[in-house]
Order: sequence, then structure tokens, then C-alpha cells
Amino acid sequence: MPSENDYQDLHRLRENIELAVLGKTEVVKQVIAALLAAEHILLEDVPGVGKTLIGKALACSIDGKFTRLQFTPDLLPSDITGSSVYNSGDGTFSFSEGPVFANVVLADEINRAPPRTQSALLEAMGEGQVSVDGETHRLPDPLLVIATQNPFEFEGTYLLPESQLDRFLFRISVGYPAIKHEVALLKSHRVGEPVDNLKPVLSLERIRQIQEATRSVHVDDSLVKYLLDIVHATRESEAVQVGVSTRGALAYYRAAQALAFVEDRDHVVPDDIKKAAIPVLAHRIVPRGLLPGADRTASEEVVRKVIANVVVPT
Repeated sequence: MPSENDYQDLHRLRENIELAVLGKTEVVKQVIAALLAAEHILLEDVPGVGKTLIGKALACSIDGKFTRLQFTPDLLPSDITGSSVYNSGDGTFSFSEGPVFANVVLADEINRAPPRTQSALLEAMGEGQVSVDGETHRLPDPLLVIATQNPFEFEGTYLLPESQLDRFLFRISVGYPAIKHEVALLKSHRVGEPVDNLKPVLSLERIRQIQEATRSVHVDDSLVKYLLDIVHATRESEAVQVGVSTRGALAYYRAAQALAFVEDRDHVVPDDIKKAAIPVLAHRIVPRGLLPGADRTASEEVVRKVIANVVVPT
């Protein structure tokens, strides 16, 4: 079960990230929750609101390696995973690691690359490994992929396939900061980037220990049924043509555990399940008449109605 030291370390991690990421406490908590659940995040928002900053601040805080990969129409799968390089000296091939070999990987504007390249992330995100020329290469542990896309720009973009969307634990937005936080942000940049001054507060080994503790967060049987009632309601809704999969239900369960942990609890409460519903489930359903991921507003409204109609256990 989670210990007092675990809670204290998570507080230190969040506070350290917020030295650079101002006024976005809930977003930071969700990013940490995804890390604890050993899952990944899709950030949908306009450029310039701090998506890259969040990834860099997290990597700095856990003493991890950070890489940023700009997705473009001409990006190849090998540009993500790495490739075999010929050594002319001895006539052998050696594997050159791609940018996915990091602890925090920012896949910027993922919807600008064609599906073949997008799918190169699937094995890495799901299995923690890549296969190149018949050889399997393990990725660093922990691994958090933060993919971004601009929901208001569609020219020259490719919708993420349903199988790719299902690999992300959360789909969230950063949003614009409040004025008071933007004032503080401008002042903090007078002498450079605050994120460059961040020091690690946790080690990668400590993160792995806390990830293990996350799986022991208690979920009462009544709340397991409540969670599955919500999942099944998405499958039975007349407004939905594709409901949440079994893998989505498992992701939902893990998200509730991680959010409870981030809130200093060793057990899940109904509010954790409600809080996780939209960021976890909305991108996993397909409203009738729409393509996967085509209309965020419509899918989120469906999930809200489902939540409203499912009885909360007492």
C-alpha cells in the first residue's frame, strides 16, 4: 500500500514541476497520474500554452531523459524507433537508437504524420519495446509519451486511428493561464527559462517504486461495478456506435487508482471515477455519424450524459 513517504515524494514532484508550469495544478496532477499508471497522454490545445514545457519539467524533476520529436508528413517510422547503421570498418551493422529511447518523449503535432508513421509509436507505447530488423530493443523504464495535436487545425493532418487513440490514458487540454499566473510567468522569464534551472527531486528508481505502489491502491467491489456500469453504458448508448473496449476499462481502473494516489489516498472514491471519466473515456468512444476523434465536444457530451445516468454507489 502507498506510504507516507510516497505521498510526500509526490508532493515534492508536483511542487517542483509547478516552479516552471504555473497555474496548471490539475493538468500537472493528471500528467503525474499518467506516469504513475505507466500510461501515456494526448494533449490537445493551441500552440504556445506550455505543452512542451510540461514534458521538460517532468523529465528534469525525475532525472530522466527528455526528447522532442516533431511529426511531419515526411517523417519515417525509423525516425522514431531508430535504425541499423552499417559500420564500414568491420562490415557489421549496429543499432542506432531513435528519439523514443527516453523517459519522457514529446511527440509534437502527432496528427501531421501519416498513419504508418503514427503506428510506429504503438509497440513502443503498448509494449515498452521496438522491433527493428527482426531484433527487439527494450525502451527505458519509466516511459511516458506526451503526444500533442492542435484541435483547430485540420489542413495537412491525419486523424489518429482508433487503435492509436486507445493507447493514451488521458486526452486533456492545457488551456490558457489566468492573468495572475501569466504575469508571474512573464516575470519569471526575465533571466531565462525557469525549466532550465529545475533540479531532480526523485530518481527513476523511486518513480518505479511509486508506480508499483499505485497498483495496490484499493478499489472497493462496489466501485469496480460502478466503473464497469459506466463502461457498459457507453456500449449500450444509442448515441454511440463504438463504446469503450475492455482495454479502455482497464485504463479507466488504473487512472482512478493513480488519481486517488495523487490526492493522497490509498483507496478510490466515486469522485475519482467521475473525474477520470471524460479524459479517459471520451476519446475511446465514437459517437454515431462521426469518425474516431473527429469531434471532441460530441464525445465528451455523451460521457457526461452517461455519468449522469449511472447510479453512484453509497
